Amino acid sequence: MARQVIIGNGPAGVVAAETLRRADAQAEITLIGDEPEPPYSRMAIPYLLTGKIGESGTYLRKDADHFERLRIRQLCARVEAIDSARHTVTLADGSVLDYDCLLIATGSHPVQPPIPGIDLPQVLSCWTLADARAIAAALAPGARVLQMGAGFIGCIILESLAARSAQLTVVEMGDRMVPRMMDEVAGEMIRRWCEGKGVQVRTGRRVVSIAPAGDALRVKLDDGETVEVDVLINATGVKPNVDFLQGSGVAIDVGILVDDSMQTSVAGIYAAGDVAEAVEFGTGRRVVNAIQPDAVEQARIAALNMAGQAASLPGTFVFNVLDTLGLISASFGQWQDLPGYTSAQLLDEAEYRYLRLVFDGEQLVGANTIGHTEHIGVLRGLIQGRVRLGDWKARLLANPLLLSEAYLARGLAATH
Repeated sequence: MARQVIIGNGPAGVVAAETLRRADAQAEITLIGDEPEPPYSRMAIPYLLTGKIGESGTYLRKDADHFERLRIRQLCARVEAIDSARHTVTLADGSVLDYDCLLIATGSHPVQPPIPGIDLPQVLSCWTLADARAIAAALAPGARVLQMGAGFIGCIILESLAARSAQLTVVEMGDRMVPRMMDEVAGEMIRRWCEGKGVQVRTGRRVVSIAPAGDALRVKLDDGETVEVDVLINATGVKPNVDFLQGSGVAIDVGILVDDSMQTSVAGIYAAGDVAEAVEFGTGRRVVNAIQPDAVEQARIAALNMAGQAASLPGTFVFNVLDTLGLISASFGQWQDLPGYTSAQLLDEAEYRYLRLVFDGEQLVGANTIGHTEHIGVLRGLIQGRVRLGDWKARLLANPLLLSEAYLARGLAATH
């Protein structure tokens, strides 16, 4: 009987456990999480803060006996170390688990920048259910809030704070909002949209100190501006949870290096989700792609291989869709202008609509969109399908809105 151990009970860990059970009815499956709650989705926390769902709405599986019925043993514990030679996992209480195959799906943790005052009690993260409870308790209606960070996660958090009627100021060190997802035009459009909704945005700025001011905080920015707030939310980014792997032999760069089967440098040990650094679709570069759909697919591939069924990931695909106070934006693939690439764009500032396509040769390789939600599926299909556009490239350069026609003419033809 195979002993399958999964460290991490977020979306990747849960899907891996379920996939293993479908593939092997007899396996002994242990799912380890280090929070007292049932397995839940961090991406649902903003909806909890807006009041759209309760805590149970964040749970990944709604039936209380779901894992028991699947004979998946759940363990609330923190893993301290892995001994890959002995095939053992050591927990914080000193107990040891044996494994035949191991999946590391430990996710990531918020980065805490080295700023004086960052440890003050009014400085909060928004990453766990415990964090969400702390934010809900601290945010009376009209509370003055400063949020550090306007990346993808920061913009999701921003919406939940605005929904709680906070007086919100956002500080982003990049030159635009969501700088790793959107180009300058799109990032600036999102900033204007947020300011139109009453959010103060400071781009190209950073917090240099946080100090008590009675029951409030006095926050100083690098340009000398001082902002007094009741709560500061740290959303400056996350890092993979890999510290416990020291001495394990598992190779790490930013995240855990994996091949297309999601296996690490150590045979029998796999990784998936925000902790995994996989080869990117279309470029061959290694990236940590911290989005839930990718985490789930990586977990499925890893679990099949753990169960002895060969499976491979064609490449991790960078794809984000973001709702910022009702403005829908999306980015796909290689949206940055690189040498040899060509691009086309349509811009309607007044209507908050933007579409930019990036081509490498006759293939569409990346895109940024705002407001053009009708094209999201087609864009993904053209890019992931590596569709050769032929003369449709010239038509798209002249009119980027012909995406559906190009897909019907070239994408569907390529599948027949």
